[in-house]
Amino acid sequence: MADSERFKYMNIRNIAIIAHVDHGKTTLVDKILHQTNVFRANQESGELIMDSNDLERERGITIFSKNASVEYKGTKINVIDTPGHADFGGEVERVLKMADGVILLVDAFEGPMPQTRFVLQKALQLHLKPIVVINKVDKANCRPDEVHDAVFELFFNLDATEEQLNFPTFYGSGKNGWFNSSLEQCEDITPLMDGILEYVPEPKTPEGNLQLQITSLDYSSFLGRIAVGKVARASIEEGQWITLMQADGTAKKQKVRELYIFEALGKRKVQKVFAGDICAVVGIEGFNIGDTIADAEAPEALPIISVDEPTMNMLFGINNSPFFGKDGKFVTSRHLRDRLVKETEKNLALRVMDSDSADSFMVYGRGILHLGVLIETMRREGYELTVGQPQVIVKNIDGKKCEPYETLVVDVPQDFASKVIDLVTRRKGEMLIMETKGEMQHLEFEIPSRGLIGLRTQMLTATAGEAVMAHRFNDYKQWKGAIPGRNNGVLIAKEAGTTTAYSLDKLQDRGSFFVDPGEEVYKGMIIGENNKPGDLVVNPNEGKKLTNMRASGTDGAASIAPKILMTLEECMEYIQHDECIEVTPNFIRMRKTILDEEERKRTAKSMKAEA
Repeated sequence: MADSERFKYMNIRNIAIIAHVDHGKTTLVDKILHQTNVFRANQESGELIMDSNDLERERGITIFSKNASVEYKGTKINVIDTPGHADFGGEVERVLKMADGVILLVDAFEGPMPQTRFVLQKALQLHLKPIVVINKVDKANCRPDEVHDAVFELFFNLDATEEQLNFPTFYGSGKNGWFNSSLEQCEDITPLMDGILEYVPEPKTPEGNLQLQITSLDYSSFLGRIAVGKVARASIEEGQWITLMQADGTAKKQKVRELYIFEALGKRKVQKVFAGDICAVVGIEGFNIGDTIADAEAPEALPIISVDEPTMNMLFGINNSPFFGKDGKFVTSRHLRDRLVKETEKNLALRVMDSDSADSFMVYGRGILHLGVLIETMRREGYELTVGQPQVIVKNIDGKKCEPYETLVVDVPQDFASKVIDLVTRRKGEMLIMETKGEMQHLEFEIPSRGLIGLRTQMLTATAGEAVMAHRFNDYKQWKGAIPGRNNGVLIAKEAGTTTAYSLDKLQDRGSFFVDPGEEVYKGMIIGENNKPGDLVVNPNEGKKLTNMRASGTDGAASIAPKILMTLEECMEYIQHDECIEVTPNFIRMRKTILDEEERKRTAKSMKAEA
């Protein structure tokens, strides 16, 4: 029997996994792959197989969804890994379109988190069949029964149907490799695998001509752009003529060059793919995500996928600092434009527009993490760029100025609850819910998106790193007025040069530094934080004057506090409107947009006069 025929007679299950960051989603997928013997005994698999992108492994989050496929008891199971973070909401929706059931994975101590809620709501609206898996029951002070009740309550609040509320639950530990329908430990994850076969419905395949909605894309330097999606009706084969139905109503006739199905973690070339299976199609040109591949003679389009709108924008420009071109491979505006346009092809929630200047572009995204991941990826690819302060997108609704609001959820030890409430209310947040969970306080607020910029760093400082916060977009509401920014000013380098221990030692009482002795700085670069409000221009490059007097024995080496290290996201939250970040493959530097001090003063004066 030919391979394609074998799959025609084989049952298929398409299942997506939903979980909060760090609840063990990728580990669960690893265990499913091991259970079905995807790896030969001598093959080195590594942990976290699904997180294939460096950034994902480092941050422990899944950004781009990926597919894997396993065979179990004669059934092909396509496992779709979804991003758990609301900033990547654009990815989530289209991925769920490929699934017929979802596994909701929750931590036995933390319970369902707000980001999970965001993805789960989308899944329930698409009428997917849920299976609940409570992970990490081997951890101390876990509370699986309470978590089960919390999950039920969450389903109820999200208007789940009677059938969805009657969900099966499995308990276990992904790390130790077992899941069972009760709390009793068993050998492996067989009960869960059987549960997938039992509870997840087979794909519905209505009669009719070919329909395949493109829900994601792959890129290969040999084959170009590859369309990935689930065959909704009929079948698709190599060499077949099809019609590409686009969102704007245009239809193009094209030919399928090659077809691939997912097998284990790779792809395998096949002649024909039947309804219900997920495949990759090579040879389709000019497609966008959400388009339908339909029959050549009688094409019918599937409904278009809607994606949440961007809520934040940032100015991306070429690196115009004095250190331009020292570090990166791609430094011109043409490189920058090509890279950003390429990103919008596969990153649905991202938009790029031209700005007033030829050297910069307005980039719209779903939040700081969404834009931060893009900048970090570009930096690693060898790009140099300058990015401005993140701004929220303001809309005019019924003649009123409106801004995006988000629901913010914070879990924090009781001693710190008052500090958190104070921080959030100062940033125009309103408290909606306060409840005690064990030793933790659970707080829920409604807060303008602007208030979230820079909140995480302050919150972790105020709570000694104990706070767990998460937020998701809610709605556009009326503008709340000014929100206090950074309290302290910054220390700015007076001229270009190399910092010396001597001058940094003398300046220590003025503030804390972002640079160490011996680092190259330029005029207008931010080298530290002032202890007081207001900016201070300082000279960090001064050497010690040498005299022919012998130094006294007490004149030891300068002892300087180590520099403050800041991640890209922390820098994005730290800078103010007149500042920007220079991003190169090896350095992240903050600087004033206008480097010259006199010119800065003139601009500030004229802006004041206009206001």
